[in-house]
Amino acid sequence: KIRRREDKTKPKDFFSETTTMAEPDELYTLRAQYWLGHYTLALDEGRSSARRPMSPHLKAEREELMVRSQLALGQYDKVMAEGSSSGKSPALHALALHASYLSSAPEMRESIVDELKVLLANSASSSNTSLQLTACHIFLAANMLREALQCVHLGLTMEHLAMCVQIYIKIDRLDLANDALNLLKQADEDSILAQLTSSYLAISTGKSRSDDAVHVLSGLSEQYGPSLMLLNCMAAANMVGGKYESAEGNLKEAVAEFGGENDADTLVNLVVCSQHLGRKGGEIEKYLSALKMGCADHPFVQGLVQVEGAFEREANKYMAA
Repeated sequence: KIRRREDKTKPKDFFSETTTMAEPDELYTLRAQYWLGHYTLALDEGRSSARRPMSPHLKAEREELMVRSQLALGQYDKVMAEGSSSGKSPALHALALHASYLSSAPEMRESIVDELKVLLANSASSSNTSLQLTACHIFLAANMLREALQCVHLGLTMEHLAMCVQIYIKIDRLDLANDALNLLKQADEDSILAQLTSSYLAISTGKSRSDDAVHVLSGLSEQYGPSLMLLNCMAAANMVGGKYESAEGNLKEAVAEFGGENDADTLVNLVVCSQHLGRKGGEIEKYLSALKMGCADHPFVQGLVQVEGAFEREANKYMAA
């Protein structure tokens, strides 16, 4: 087992109770598979690790990671059934709310967010770091960036810090993102989470650091195997660096090997990449049609529909004239 070093510069509770760095890390492989986007492998590892003796807090984290993997695979009914049964932890309850949010019609989502706020306000559960993390994800999905940041800004766990980096990138505060990344590296510079997060910041910095991101992501892919998420990240890094043919290769692999033809991020990246490569309109239209049919709630699709509607309205004015 890998034994991680303990950071003496941080208070003892800097890491969550589910990430005790001074003891052998029984869930290292499960966490790694989840963070790298290997969700089916994560479920297999979770089932395998269930046969090994471990402390109660590690058992709880194992269960949460398995449910999070189901959520990432779109198995919303299973997640809601797991988290809605009586006696379940606040963390699993929050994951059930996340599944409900993602599977509900837009007009139903406000009530789910309200239920989440009630859960966060409960003194018995408000300090649960896993609940805070899932709440952050739900608020991000609802485009409530302030509330999302409030859930994780104290950086109580490594995943909280990683989410801080992503939120700061989203609001164009790369200076704050870099500060949060440095804290994450202080916790464990060699961790997969720190490597992934550093690649996100490198991509956001621009062309000058795109090769750094490609290097990190390629190394993770070679060591642990490619995934839909890793391939999309590499494609984004290559596009930022102006290497559109390499990006297209990443995306074609995502389609061929990981079902990327049904994934919103892959389709959006294919549209952008194809435009830069001057591909024929029919090919781009194929990707756009697939996006509109299967990913109508995606921000890219919503923005596109809004722009197309505005164009049609203006065009009709001139036709009438």
